[in-house]
Amino acid sequence: MSDQLLLSAALRHVDDFAQSLRAQGYAEGTIKHYGHGCRHLAVWLDQHGVGLAAIDEDMIERFAVHSCHCPGKFVQNARRNSQYMATIHRFVRYLAAAHVVVEPARVRQGDDRLAPFGEWLRRHRGTGERTILRHLHAVTKLLLQLGSDPARYDAALIHRVLLQNLDSTSRVSVQQMCGSLRMYLRFLAATGACSPALVGAIPRIPRWRLATLPRYILNDDVERVIASCDPFTTRGLRDRAILLLLARLALRGGDVANLHLEDIDWDKALIRVAGKTRHAVALPLPQDAGDALLAYIERARPMVASTKVFIRAIAPFVPFASSSPIAIIVRDALNRAGVDNANLRGAYLLRHSAATNMLRTGATLDAVGAVLRHRSPQTTAIYAKVDTVMLGQVVQPWIGGASC
Repeated sequence: MSDQLLLSAALRHVDDFAQSLRAQGYAEGTIKHYGHGCRHLAVWLDQHGVGLAAIDEDMIERFAVHSCHCPGKFVQNARRNSQYMATIHRFVRYLAAAHVVVEPARVRQGDDRLAPFGEWLRRHRGTGERTILRHLHAVTKLLLQLGSDPARYDAALIHRVLLQNLDSTSRVSVQQMCGSLRMYLRFLAATGACSPALVGAIPRIPRWRLATLPRYILNDDVERVIASCDPFTTRGLRDRAILLLLARLALRGGDVANLHLEDIDWDKALIRVAGKTRHAVALPLPQDAGDALLAYIERARPMVASTKVFIRAIAPFVPFASSSPIAIIVRDALNRAGVDNANLRGAYLLRHSAATNMLRTGATLDAVGAVLRHRSPQTTAIYAKVDTVMLGQVVQPWIGGASC
C-alpha cells in the first residue's frame, strides 16, 4: 500500500474515533483535542511508512520521544506529556476494540498467565465477573513473590509470602487475599500443576458470624442526605433518585447500578431487582422514589443506546461499570449534608439504616429480612443488636442500680 493510502486509511480511523467520542457525549473541544493527537500519530506513522496495524508498545514509545519534524502544527517537545499520550493510548484501545490493531501489552488489562484461571472460575465455579476480577487482582500481586512456576511452590513459601503481606493489610483484606490464593491453588491442583495438599497450607482467618454491629444513621440524617441533592441539576436529579432507592428499598449498590429501564413496571409501581442471588424479585416502588426516578429519566438521563437506568453525568455517557460510583455518590451526599457520625460511608450505610430504622419503628425481624431479601433468618439476626425496644424489654436490672 502506498504511503498516501496508508495515511488516508489512518485518518479515516481517526474520524471514526471522533464519531465514537461524539456518540458518547464528549464536547466538541475535547473531540478536537483527541483528534489533533491522533492525527499527529497518523502523520508520524506515515513519515515512517508504517500503517496503523503495525502499532505496538515499542512504536508508541518511539512516538512519545521522537524529535518532531512532522508536517503540521503538532507538539514539538522532546517528549509528549502524559496527557497527550493518554489520548494516544485511548485511540489505540479504540483501534484494538475495532480489531484494527492487536492491543499492545502496555494497555492490555490483566496478566495473560491468569487467563485460564479466570476461565476456570467462570466455567467450573460459576463465579461472577466482579469476583473473578478481585481474585485475578489479588493473585497477580502475589505472583510477584510466589514466582510463576507452581512446581516450586511449597507450604513454607506460601506462609512466607502471606506473612510479608500481613503488616499493612486490614483483617478483611487478609481474608480476601487468603481466599483468592486458596482458589488459585485449587485451580492449579485441578489442572495437575501443584499438589492438592498445598490448599491446606493457607490459614483460615477466624470470622465469627454476627460479631459486629450494623452501621447506620438515624432517619433524620437519612432525610438530610437525600435533601442535599440539587434537584435543578442533572447530577442532582440522578443522585437523588439513587439515594431514594437505596434508602426506601434497602437496595445494594449493585442492584442500583444494574437496574434496567425494563425492570421498572410503572403501571403496577414495581421494580425488579436480581441481587446477589441473581434471582429476580419484584419490590413495591414508593411514591417519592418513583417520582425521583421518573424526573431523572425524563429530564436528566442522557439519550444513550444502553438500557441501564443510571448513566454517568459527564462524558463519556455510559452506564456505571460497577457499584463503586454508587458508593461515591453516598459518600459525597453525606459530606454535603454534614453527616459525620457514620463509620461507614458507602451504599451499605443506607441499607443498614433502612433495616435498623424499620426495627425501631416496630417491624419484625422477619419483615426486615423480607425487605433485605435475605435467604436465611440468621443473616437478619444481626439487626437484633440495634433493636433498642426489644433489648429494653429483655434486659435484666443491674444489681444495686437501675437497668441500663
